[in-house]
Amino acid sequence: MEPFDLYSPEIDADPFTGYARLREAHPCYWSQSAGAWILSRFEDVSRATQDWETYSSTGGNLVDELPGRAGATLGTTDPPRHDRLRALSMAAFSRKSMAQLTEPALEIADRSLEAILARGAFEFVEDYSSQITVGLLFRTMGLPIRDHNDIRRKVILAVSTDKAAKGRTQEHIDAFKYLADFLEAEVAERRKRPTDDLITHLAEAEIEGDRLSEREIVMTTATFVMAGVESLSSFMSVFALNLHDYPDARRRIVADFSLLAPAIEESLRFNTSAQRFKRTLTRDVDLHGQTMRKGDKVILAYGSANRDWRKFPNPDVYDIERRPQGHLGFGGGKHFCLGSQMARIVTELSTRRFLERIPEYHLTSRELVWNSSSNFRSPAALPMAVGKI
Repeated sequence: MEPFDLYSPEIDADPFTGYARLREAHPCYWSQSAGAWILSRFEDVSRATQDWETYSSTGGNLVDELPGRAGATLGTTDPPRHDRLRALSMAAFSRKSMAQLTEPALEIADRSLEAILARGAFEFVEDYSSQITVGLLFRTMGLPIRDHNDIRRKVILAVSTDKAAKGRTQEHIDAFKYLADFLEAEVAERRKRPTDDLITHLAEAEIEGDRLSEREIVMTTATFVMAGVESLSSFMSVFALNLHDYPDARRRIVADFSLLAPAIEESLRFNTSAQRFKRTLTRDVDLHGQTMRKGDKVILAYGSANRDWRKFPNPDVYDIERRPQGHLGFGGGKHFCLGSQMARIVTELSTRRFLERIPEYHLTSRELVWNSSSNFRSPAALPMAVGKI
């Protein structure tokens, strides 16, 4: 039996026990199930994020890559093409200030909280985190609200994996194609009728005459949608779960909201939703007595690196005053998450609003179901109720 099987339901629910085994006994581990090496110690993972010339992203960054992504997104290119894509994407982002997120985020949060408080019982992912992240994302991109739930389901399916197949099936690939086709039509519409939204800004972004191609716009937009629907919503949900499991920390935050920002950083270290991403070696690398060959796939286990005692003392303790400098919750190096600032702002705004209205809440079931994914860790649902048990 493998010490760390990416396609095990036990790993979806709790990767941290397996990570500890890897860090101490198999820091450079060949995974039969994934057909890739797994790096689990902070120093090794952090160094790999900085060394894009050796640990290349051009073959895709998802453990089980989706067709059409590699080479067309920020996460699946290396310099100089990556630098070009990032500069053009930032040019589009700069036309939407972060301050413009505040009002719509709070508006969605307040509407969702009114419905939650009216019922008393709620499901955090469906009723709160997804409402905010997907609603805000669709508004920013100018996407039709009528497709809100349909697109969310397709994204979750696209980033999921099949346990038996140990990877993606045609169902997952079809879900991603549906998303890409939907966004391709939206990009074509913006070409004909530009509006003040992120898709239009991506289509119009220009630096010294250079502009994104149609495929790059579609794939970049798809990446933003997938990040907003899956990564951000999942992190907000996991953060709420952390604050549930550590009620003393939650009550300290409610008494002093200046602790909310450092608590977010600690949750990004302690329990990031972005657990693992892939690279491809451009040369042989010797590490911990193993030789990884040119062309081999390497999985960078961010979630494990963030629990390495060599970098973070008492790493399995959730400490909102830790100030975990250098954590890999948003990756590192050239591929550090472009949306990190937005993610922090939206999470802080929405969590503060939630705790102001619902300072006490509890899970109504401890038997949580986790989404099946070789990259991300996210609860499929968080059934909760207002107040103490």
